[in-house]
Amino acid sequence: MAPQSNQTRYYLGFNLVPGIGPARLGRLIEYCGSLEAAWHADDFALAAAGIDGRSSAALIAARGRLDLDAELTKLTRAGITALGLEDPAYPALLRQIPGAPPLIYVRDALIPADERAVAIVGTRNPSTYGREVAIRLAGELAAAGITIVSGLALGIDALAHRAALDAGGRTLAVLGSGVDRPYPLQNRRLADRIRTAGALISDFPLGTAPVAANFPPRNRIISGLALATVVVEAGERSGALITVEFALEQGRDVLAVPGSILAAQNVGTNRLIRNGAQPVLGVQDILAALNIDQVVAQQSARNELPVEPAEALVLEQINAEPRHSDEIGRAIGLSAAETSAALVTLELKGFIRQSTPFYYVRRG
Repeated sequence: MAPQSNQTRYYLGFNLVPGIGPARLGRLIEYCGSLEAAWHADDFALAAAGIDGRSSAALIAARGRLDLDAELTKLTRAGITALGLEDPAYPALLRQIPGAPPLIYVRDALIPADERAVAIVGTRNPSTYGREVAIRLAGELAAAGITIVSGLALGIDALAHRAALDAGGRTLAVLGSGVDRPYPLQNRRLADRIRTAGALISDFPLGTAPVAANFPPRNRIISGLALATVVVEAGERSGALITVEFALEQGRDVLAVPGSILAAQNVGTNRLIRNGAQPVLGVQDILAALNIDQVVAQQSARNELPVEPAEALVLEQINAEPRHSDEIGRAIGLSAAETSAALVTLELKGFIRQSTPFYYVRRG
């Protein structure tokens, strides 16, 4: 189990305070200058950072009540790791999404290979066809070394988890409850099995009950942990379509399995394909869409090559709107050679891409 950093203890503290999510915490850190200073902020600083009175009172009460070291020890004894946003072990793919959860709980452990992950989601009431497709895709992807991510729900989720394990692969289950309270009850045994070759993940504190409002945020983590989301049977109002919306916001690929136009559980997936999602006719379609070799090279570069000062300056100038390399260099006072070198390295690391020659945009 990874050691817990001093930063992690403060992320854990904030995670135990209701009303302070990623956006508010980000504003508070920006105002106070550091995570530790944010934790100890006084009333004036809290108000200046835009924290409302109720949340400020909750934070002040938590500071007087919580022993952060004792909370970390409690997690360790339970076999649970808390990973703060700045922890090296925090999933790189998840860190890239807008408003990434400042802290996640992991039971049992993540490994570097989990960066090669695909989410498989779908209906809780699959047809025989949907069951067979989910099992085949998850099993073949797992056999190819791809980690399967899903939400431990009945139906497609559970089938994908089991197929990955049966193939000798890894799978991650993201929960809408604390990792000590896997849900639904019917899948508790499956949750125990997942811990032997994967992990249970949540951004909710231990003891959190699986209430309905927790599941959209959980779906956001499912897509955030994966290079792509594959939908197998989803009705018109399926929760799987919420995962798709998050995947699109995060700049991740969305693929869908076509199904009968006469079946209600295929309305959502068939509409996704009509609207531009790539149809999946076999596992090779997923592997081809991922361009796994390129993704792995980029991920390795991200982990091994730090962002140099010049690269950081260049990256600040690039967003969703294409921008010419000359314009970027002029904006920050770098020569054409320096700008070009930084752009090449940032592209290698997967932070940016060329939309057209010499024009760059951010990935995700």
